[in-house]
Amino acid sequence: MDDITPQDPENTTEGITNATPTPSQDVNQAEEGIAFTNRIPLEELRNAAEAIRAELGKIIIGQHEFIELLIVALLSDGHVLIEGVPGIAKTVTAKLFARTLDTQFGRIQFTPDLMPSDVLGTSILNMKTSEFEFKKGPIFSNIVLIDEINRAPAKTQAALFESMEERQITIDGTKYTMEPPFMVLATQNPVEQEGTYALPEAQLDRFLFKIKVDYPTLEQEVAILQSHHDRKGGAPQKGIKAVLNPAKLADFRKQTQEVLIEEKILNYVAEIVVKSRTHPHLYLGGSPRASLAIMNASKAFAAISGRDFVIPEDVKRAVIPVMRHRLILSPEREMEGMTTEQVIDMIVQSVEIPR
Repeated sequence: MDDITPQDPENTTEGITNATPTPSQDVNQAEEGIAFTNRIPLEELRNAAEAIRAELGKIIIGQHEFIELLIVALLSDGHVLIEGVPGIAKTVTAKLFARTLDTQFGRIQFTPDLMPSDVLGTSILNMKTSEFEFKKGPIFSNIVLIDEINRAPAKTQAALFESMEERQITIDGTKYTMEPPFMVLATQNPVEQEGTYALPEAQLDRFLFKIKVDYPTLEQEVAILQSHHDRKGGAPQKGIKAVLNPAKLADFRKQTQEVLIEEKILNYVAEIVVKSRTHPHLYLGGSPRASLAIMNASKAFAAISGRDFVIPEDVKRAVIPVMRHRLILSPEREMEGMTTEQVIDMIVQSVEIPR
């Protein structure tokens, strides 16, 4: 017992404490209740997300997932398609969300007679200079709400392609850049399809998320009535203040991109998307853009949770809103009443969770 070999200092408890843990170790430590230190300072980002939730919570009752997905899309620099029946605060939530940001806000009501120039702008002859000048359309804003996007014809919908993907538009051979941040929030009605134009798959693929907004519960409905009664007819936006400016948002987006994601998590994302392309219940699967969207959204979910690394649960939270509008069911399954969400669940459950 007296002949004990001295331990190597590098293998002592002190040496382990000073070592940088891997994300897998961090997960285990979190599960055991042991504190760990982030490599990226995310406290301010997390507080900003909570502040946005708190501001919207003054007016919007329930809809917690809706609000969280809007915040994640904002940090991921993505656009959002919002679907729900009339009267469930899709437009109001989008307007109030834009109000929590110290940025410009624009709203476009899409109608069957709307022309691309009504959205993008047009060149007008200046009689004083005898030259054409470009007058910017309502798309030139930071947060753009497009109400009932499926009411406009294909030509007008196509006018959004370049602005959504490349953050610029080209008119008469001249490029005009959108001022960052630029985010499109588009709403559509799942019922009353007369006089509507279904969005093509190429345009749907430009949206990071498709958010489905449901009816409130009985308790939430009562709270909505009470809230309206207490306001005595006052405009809801009066109680909302800006909590985030463009410069700070740009910093938060950089921090979100720096969130760590291990190779096994990347394989997990890729396997889910690749399986959607060969699934027997699907006519069309996810594209590589869907994989990128899941990865970016997973990073944002981790960031607003205060973690600087992605775990499988972040991926699971991102998969349905990212994939539901990118997949097309086979005709047989569609006739049976199956939904894309059900197929996504099947795919996720068939893929082994990385440990």
